[in-house]
This record gives sequence, structure tokens and C-alpha cells, in this order.
Amino acid sequence: MTSPHRRSALLAAAAGALFLVTGLAAPANAAPSAATTAYPIAPGVSLDVRSGPGTGYGIIRVLPAGSSVQIYCQTTGTTVNGYYGTSNIWDNISSGQYVSDAYVHTGSDGYVAPRCA
Repeated sequence: MTSPHRRSALLAAAAGALFLVTGLAAPANAAPSAATTAYPIAPGVSLDVRSGPGTGYGIIRVLPAGSSVQIYCQTTGTTVNGYYGTSNIWDNISSGQYVSDAYVHTGSDGYVAPRCA
């Protein structure tokens, strides 16, 4: 049987390998506990992921309907009228990747993660 310490080390190594394989990494300023919850995007919505916190930033990719996101930090940006109301909060979901909070079901009209540095 594997000891609890050995099991933790194996899980950490596996997580590190996953980040290496996928190329995904948490932003340098992200708090580790901020990304423990996956928040669903609005039902039936394909959500643009932008390179910065606003509609003036380029679209990097599009999240398909039914996706969920982890929010590492949040910041203000362009005000957007979306499925969950009007908001100027933008959610950082990965390094250099932002989505409008107006399309993410966080259960709050305010911040649910630390502010981005």
C-alpha cells in the first residue's frame, strides 16, 4: 500500500505532467485556492475567450456550450450585457485568457476570486 506522503507526491507529479502535456498553466499571480471551483458558462452559449479584459482584445479561442471555467483572478474591463446581467468584471481563466463574468454563473454579482495583479 502506498503511504499518504508518497500518494501526494505521485498526484503532484501527475498534475505537473498534465500541465506539461496540455501547455496549460495557472497565471503567475493566481492564488492556488482561487481555482478550486469550476463555474459553468451560460446555457447554450459559446463563449469568446479574449487576450485581455475587454471586447477590444482579440479572441484567442471559443469555449463550446456546456463548458465550465476555473477563475484564477478577476479584474475590471469593458462592460458587457450578458446572460447573467450587466458586468464590467472579467474572469482570468488561464494565463492571458479572459472571459466576461456576465456569461459565467458564479452565483454573485461581485468578485468570487482575488483581483488580478
